[in-house]
Order: sequence, then C-alpha cells, then structure tokens
Amino acid sequence: MNIRKWKDSPALKETRDMLETKLEDKKVRGILNWIFQIAVVLIFGILAGIALFQSVTVQESAMEPTLQVGERFFVNRAVYKVSSPERGDIIVYKTSGSDDAALHIGRVIGLPGETVQISNGAVLINGEVYNENKNFPEISNAGLASDGVSLESGEYFVLGDNRNNSEDSRYGDIGNINKKYIVGKVWFVIFPKDKFGFLKG
Repeated sequence: MNIRKWKDSPALKETRDMLETKLEDKKVRGILNWIFQIAVVLIFGILAGIALFQSVTVQESAMEPTLQVGERFFVNRAVYKVSSPERGDIIVYKTSGSDDAALHIGRVIGLPGETVQISNGAVLINGEVYNENKNFPEISNAGLASDGVSLESGEYFVLGDNRNNSEDSRYGDIGNINKKYIVGKVWFVIFPKDKFGFLKG
C-alpha cells in the first residue's frame, strides 16, 4: 500500500475525525470550565460584598457638617465582628434588634466602663474634659448626660456632630448603644462624586 492511498484510507479519516472531535470537545469543555469558574468568583464576590458592606444614605442632619443629607456611603459591617468600636468612629446603629428599626448615624464618644458627662457645654469622660480637636459647637442641651452616664459592658455613648440638632445618646429614646445593635462603621463615600473615597474625620 503506497503512502497516498494510506492517507486517503477510510480508517485513517475516521481516526482523524474522531481525534479532531475529541480535541474540539476538550477545548469547549475548557472554555465552559473557565466561564464557570469566573461566574463562581463573581457570584461569591457579590455575596461577600452584600454580607460585608451595606449602602446607606444620610437621611438626617445629625452628622452635619461631616455628613450631609443625601450623601451615600458604604458601611463596613465586618469590622466590629473582629474588633470593637473606638472613640471617634462614625457608626451606623439601631436602637433595637428589630429588622424594621430605623438606622441612625453617630460618633462614638464613650466606651464601655466609662462615665460620660456634659457640663458647661463640654464633654467629660471619667471627669476629664474630652478634647476632640474638631470645630464642634458648644453643647446647649446635656440631656441624660447632665448628671453623668455610666456605660456597662458592650455599651457606647454616641453624639451627632451637629451637637445641638442631633438625637443621640443624650435622649431617652436612644440612650446608650449596645454593640449588638451597631450595624457597622461608616467607611467609604460613594456620593457625591467630589467626596468619593474613604471617609475622613
């Protein structure tokens, strides 16, 4: 049998076609596998984003001028799972565990085990004046903190930066904030565009 006839033989054609089909199937499987892996990563990323971050829009003027009504930001929901709020953190919190409870924004002032008092417009922590190094107005209404508020384990005292137009821990319907009701830390501004980026202040 000469080489030309051998190349044109039906058996060889059948073998070649079968190999080409297998190679094409392998390529298709490889592409499908690659697409599947990308889809899994994207879905995981989206789910992780939903679990770790929450988008919130400022609805009240309690945090002006730091945060303005209408501004939108991401809340880091994971940070306080592995750590505790620190003084000066801007947090989003609820006043109860209800899913329908309204979200509030405030700045952490008092930490567990401390006593917070507001006297003559100034904040005192354990009897010492707390200097925030920020241009906040003198507080005209001390509320519950006029005689001092003692914080139990897991409790935080929060104030709005708009000190004289903020419903916060000075008032009975808010009071001390339990850590379990803290949604997370205000982390990243997404609107307006000129403030886009990590929150400062």
